[in-house]
Amino acid sequence: MKLRVMRLLAILLALAMVAAACGDDDDTSAGDDGSTSSDDGGSSDDGSSDDGSSDDGGAAPDLAAASAMLRDAGYSQVADAVDQAEPVDGAPGTLTLADGSTFELNDRIAEKIANGDEINYVFSYQSTVIALFSEQYRIGYEATIPAAQSILPMNPQAIAPAVDLDIPQQISQIEALLNTNQIDCLTIEPPDSNAFTDITNRAMSEGIPVFTVGVTSNGNELTNFTQIPLEEGRQAAQVLLDWMDETGNELDTFTVSGGDPSAFWAQGRMQGFEDGITEAMPDATFLNTADNALNVTFDPAQTFDAYQALINGQPDLDFILNVDIGAEHAARAIQDSDNSGEIFTMGWNVSVGQLDAIEAGDQVAAFDQRWTEQAGFGAPACAVFLATGQVPPNTQQLGPVTAANVDEARASLEQLGVS
Repeated sequence: MKLRVMRLLAILLALAMVAAACGDDDDTSAGDDGSTSSDDGGSSDDGSSDDGSSDDGGAAPDLAAASAMLRDAGYSQVADAVDQAEPVDGAPGTLTLADGSTFELNDRIAEKIANGDEINYVFSYQSTVIALFSEQYRIGYEATIPAAQSILPMNPQAIAPAVDLDIPQQISQIEALLNTNQIDCLTIEPPDSNAFTDITNRAMSEGIPVFTVGVTSNGNELTNFTQIPLEEGRQAAQVLLDWMDETGNELDTFTVSGGDPSAFWAQGRMQGFEDGITEAMPDATFLNTADNALNVTFDPAQTFDAYQALINGQPDLDFILNVDIGAEHAARAIQDSDNSGEIFTMGWNVSVGQLDAIEAGDQVAAFDQRWTEQAGFGAPACAVFLATGQVPPNTQQLGPVTAANVDEARASLEQLGVS
């Protein structure tokens, strides 16, 4: 009796193995290059059939629905990127990169996608403690995760040093996860354009998709989602020139400044601004240029003190450009020195202090980089790329906030919960 049972179990086991083998022949399987294909040739590389349904009977990712979720959440530029995503030959399995090398999707990641498992999405940004910046980046990262998860199962994680800036630590945080196979798709917000090229290219060479945001970058990333610094500076110059025409204010003595003037993005903004002003006003005087820009740091108290000293020492000064987050402190220094209506300022990014300064008339404009959208780009971009083989493009645009739309900008900040 025991022998018969054992024989019966052996037969049942053999039949189960045959059935499983037959089932595997019918399913979509991962090819050697990490792309997916089916035996009947009727499926696209993303595992979906020509009629838009997936081979396992499930619906293909609904990018339109994800885009609508992003727009409803206020992330219109990320939604634009999803809407404008285009297929790339061989993606997500194999494609040619910026430097001519070949990207091949890691087999481990391809298997996860084929099985419907969660991918590990990691977002690395430069700091958790920079005033204004870090809070908006955290908000943006969190806000777009639901839309990304509606496209592809995702396990998200954000990492950043708990200091103002520590490039080696930020890189080591990424390396620790790479070395333990804990990253399936990566987004990096690098503090400069070159320091993260090696880690970006390493991840891509290991078959891990990378996107970068916030700063123009020189690696093999699939998309760099940000503005171009020289163009930002020229845009700022034009906004100021238009304001001068509209208000009749005649300014001729300028200075440029920032918390990190040597940074690539700061240099580009300052140079673009100077170029735009001097082309329109050849006789304009620049007390500081991109070559010797005033360093005010990112500390509010030190920034205020630096601007007070500048104003006290330069009686001919008409205008202060801050290329990052310090313009509100320049405005306070203008007010405290009784120079309202005589000296004006302009800065990047949106804060309550800057909006107050715009309403008071001391600040001409604040240029919104839409930090939340930069931080929110990576998760949907990873999901779209891995689920469909499409690459979302750079759709970021700088948004000037002036007296004409300051109320709208204030409402947006309040909606974000930024104080």
